[in-house]
Amino acid sequence: MNMRIINKLVVLLILLSVSKIAVAASAGTGGVSTAFSKNSTSVGVILGSGSAFNDNYLILGVGVGYYVVEGLELGIDLQRWISGDPSITKLSPHIKYVFTQPKVIKPYIGAFYRRTYYGDYKGIDLDDEDSFGYRAGAYFSTNNRVYIGGGIVYEEFKDCSAFTECSITYPEILFTVSF
Repeated sequence: MNMRIINKLVVLLILLSVSKIAVAASAGTGGVSTAFSKNSTSVGVILGSGSAFNDNYLILGVGVGYYVVEGLELGIDLQRWISGDPSITKLSPHIKYVFTQPKVIKPYIGAFYRRTYYGDYKGIDLDDEDSFGYRAGAYFSTNNRVYIGGGIVYEEFKDCSAFTECSITYPEILFTVSF
């Protein structure tokens, strides 16, 4: 089956799941929103596709965050790139600030560090890789505790060689449930 079709089906299933979680979260709290509030927790699903080493990957992952004060989240994301060779795992602690004052659109800015672990590639042991980056975007409220966001990410790689790109910029789409 074509990877584009698989990716579209997976995104559709995630969107349907998120809509059901939104209804359950709202019903369980009587409609009181805690998104981005101090002591609230957020959980996000990471789903996408990517390419590396001349191979296509399905990207699956999860992110968890905790708001230490209103709008300021400390969290960690874990991604697993599957269906390609070599295996790729990415672990990313992050900090994000969400501007909570606007009613409907809530801008955010953040920074992260990322450690990328590679499996063997055709018998060759690959070095793991470190990177850091910044992100900016906005969340849009869909329900009391569910937010959909979008933005742009800039990532810079440490110890890159003259033969590879030392930085990358890419879009992100976020689905977040807060409780």
